[in-house]
This record gives sequence, structure tokens and C-alpha cells, in this order.
Amino acid sequence: MMAAAPRIFVVDDDASVRRGLTRLIEAAGYAVEAFGSAPEFLAGEPYAGPCCLVLDVRMPGLTGLELQETLAAAGRRMSIIFVTGHVDVPMSVRAMKAGAVDLLTKPVDAQDLLRSIERAVAKDARDRGEEARDAEIQSRVETLSPREVEVFALVVTGMLNKQIAAELGIVEKTVKVHRARVMEKMRAASVAELVRLADRAGVSPSPDPTMSSRGPV
Repeated sequence: MMAAAPRIFVVDDDASVRRGLTRLIEAAGYAVEAFGSAPEFLAGEPYAGPCCLVLDVRMPGLTGLELQETLAAAGRRMSIIFVTGHVDVPMSVRAMKAGAVDLLTKPVDAQDLLRSIERAVAKDARDRGEEARDAEIQSRVETLSPREVEVFALVVTGMLNKQIAAELGIVEKTVKVHRARVMEKMRAASVAELVRLADRAGVSPSPDPTMSSRGPV
């Protein structure tokens, strides 16, 4: 299936600015959707492909910074480039700390904007790739039994099979079986790779191993 083409969203309450930005960005080969307000943008469906948001800071009603916060709260991660005619330090710090890719002043320099868009789209594509990778790893974890998850969490700490057996109150032979299943289900060729997968999936030993040591083998 062909990957979705990058799309740029422009949100600015000034119609002339929207038109100018749209022409500029389209001339660079991007598909553009423009909106006159933050609520109008929020009413649209999230885009499934790589994208970025070119967003005015000061708008009536919901401001650009408030839209950034609303998107984050809703789990809609986006690469954002802010454009504004009035820059102040607290606003800049707030925008960048919340993850904005750039903050440009109006009138926006065409080349500066296009370079920022290129970076933002590339970042968005990388982020989406990482999210897909994490979701795929999590799906592997979900194929493990509860006992296999316990063994997985202890293997990646560097514990030997006999130590894991003692920790979980099971025999070493059973640990070996579970360990082999974990390696197979997680598609790990080595313990080092298993450690990396555990880190990505957030798998760690139970804070109270005695609670799980009574479970089935």
C-alpha cells in the first residue's frame, strides 16, 4: 500500500495570511488544508500520514497555544510550527517546551518556513515510525502468558535461570521452557535484543515478586 503523502495544515484567522501561506506551501509541492480557527481545525478528522501544523499564536477564541494543549490532551500528536507577529519570551518558552518544532515571526520568510516544514514533516514521520514499532512490540508482549511476562522481566535483569526459579518458586527446568517461549514470541535472537525490547515495552520486574511466586507454572 502506498504511503500517504505529507500534508500541511494551516490555521490562521487572517484570510490573507492563509492564502499567502497556502500558495507558498503548495508551490513547494505539499498538499495544504487551511482553516480560519482552531475549532474549525479540530472538527476535521486526524490525518493518518506524515503532516505538520503551521499555526498562528494569537487568534480569537481558542489561541494557538491552547490548540497545542488541546491536541496533546486528546492524544493527537502533531509537529507544530508557530507563526506570530508578536513574540515574547514566556510565549516562546511555553510553545517550545510543549514540543513545537519552530516559532517564526510574521511576515514569515519563505525559505525559513519551508525549511521548518521539511524538518517538521521528517520529525512527524520518525515519530509515527517509532509509535508503530512500539505498538508492534507491545502486541508481542500481549501474546505472553502471565508467567512468561514474569520470566521475561527477570531475564532482562541478568538473572540466571536458577536465580529466576528461586525468585518465582518454580523449578529451573520450567524457567528454561518459559525463557525459550519468551525468546520465540518476542522474536529476540539474543538476551541483549530482549533487553532492548523490554525497555521499549516498559517490562520490568514486579515490585513485589512474592506476590507472583504463588501463581501457576
